[in-house]
Amino acid sequence: MNLPAEFESYTHQLMGNDLYNQFVQALDDEPTPSIRLNRLKCPSAKVLLPAGQVPWYPDGYLLDNRPAFTFDPLLHAGVYYVQESSSMFLGAVLRQYVTKAVDMLDLCAAPGGKSTLARLELPAGSTLMCNEPVRNRAQILVENVLKCGHPEVIVTNSYPQDYRRSGLTFGVILCDVPCSGEGMFRKNEKAVDEWSVENVNNCQRLQREIVTDAWACLDEGGLLIYSTCTFNTKEDEENVAWICDELGATLLPVDTKTQWDIAPSLWKALDGPVYRFIPGYHAAPNKRYGEGLFMAVMRKNGTNSEKPHKESKQKGPRKQHANNDQYPTHLLKDAEMFQLQTVGTEVVAIPKTMTSTYETASKMLRILSAGIMLGEQKGKDLIPNQSLALSTQLYQDAFPKVALSYIEALNYLRKEAIDLPADTPRGFVLVTYSGMPLGFVKNIGNRSNNLYPTEWRIRSSHYPENETKIIDIK
Repeated sequence: MNLPAEFESYTHQLMGNDLYNQFVQALDDEPTPSIRLNRLKCPSAKVLLPAGQVPWYPDGYLLDNRPAFTFDPLLHAGVYYVQESSSMFLGAVLRQYVTKAVDMLDLCAAPGGKSTLARLELPAGSTLMCNEPVRNRAQILVENVLKCGHPEVIVTNSYPQDYRRSGLTFGVILCDVPCSGEGMFRKNEKAVDEWSVENVNNCQRLQREIVTDAWACLDEGGLLIYSTCTFNTKEDEENVAWICDELGATLLPVDTKTQWDIAPSLWKALDGPVYRFIPGYHAAPNKRYGEGLFMAVMRKNGTNSEKPHKESKQKGPRKQHANNDQYPTHLLKDAEMFQLQTVGTEVVAIPKTMTSTYETASKMLRILSAGIMLGEQKGKDLIPNQSLALSTQLYQDAFPKVALSYIEALNYLRKEAIDLPADTPRGFVLVTYSGMPLGFVKNIGNRSNNLYPTEWRIRSSHYPENETKIIDIK
């Protein structure tokens, strides 16, 4: 790999001869792919191609090759998520420090890997808000959050300063900040071409602005989790030192094991607990260390206030819709846990645990998704939404179901017409693959209308020679 000369010089001096040589050699190797199971959807799922388990995350698995993920319907159903093993370290942080229901914000969340992991790890009753300022990236975030299927999530398309002005506060904030992307070199040659010292400095300034806005939204005693996918100390250790000195944070240790081979601080001026995942570090077995994660965990004012999750003090965000009787509560497993309301033409189910947060957010922020979008009301028909199909709260028996073959599932995911069995009832039908919901079609007798979201469709017309099978859910 042809690295920028200034990057080589700086990184060589930072890492020293041995680590730098291991690092450069690793950049020429193919990274080991890894996936994370969604036990919320399929507790019995097993990985068929494992090369090993991610040491710090029990539901994370390394694969012995990179399969054609796009052609696995179970990926689109949200049974698993393709995520670098190093990013799963967030799970170890949350399991150690978050033991009670909490409001959490993922401020720079796209594409959604850390958000969906966090939602699986947060205690029951927690509310997760995940935000992405860039509109097209925010749409990808919505897709991945909906595929995860957990209802207690709000997705926004706002800026950090909008959150600061909103008055919302959180017990945990993740700042996975935009960075110079050095950890993307192995995956994306464009990242190498775009690297510059000037960009590193610009990123450092932007990162401090983002953290300053986030800090104003953090509860006293709350956790700030700071992370990047880069190697230089300007965006990593030097920013952590700045947060501690200027904002009053205290660094917290994360329980780790020696055999995990996580690198410590590379900046002599900071001797506190920070966690670096460097390709090639200690010639890591199975190359399991992803592309270059840096993470630090900090406490605001250094104390744990044990502040409880902020329960809603109102019946619902819109009093005129306090009565659920007028809504299709039969579509949900536990309808009593939700406040149903109409937003425009959409019928939305908001978990009662987060109605107060939702009310404030709806006034101050641009919400793209919240709770479960049940469907769009058109005349007497409620056209079911993809959010409902993928939610773990879907009551599947509310709809006729049709099980699709592998090829039929791919055709459905391409948004092509699906031939339904002759005895399929007319109306809205839930289609499944291996027992997992994929989405809806509308059977109108002589044909069916595919309701899969156009922007989510598989664009490739290729069919694999063999069925792509990564997960066994039987």
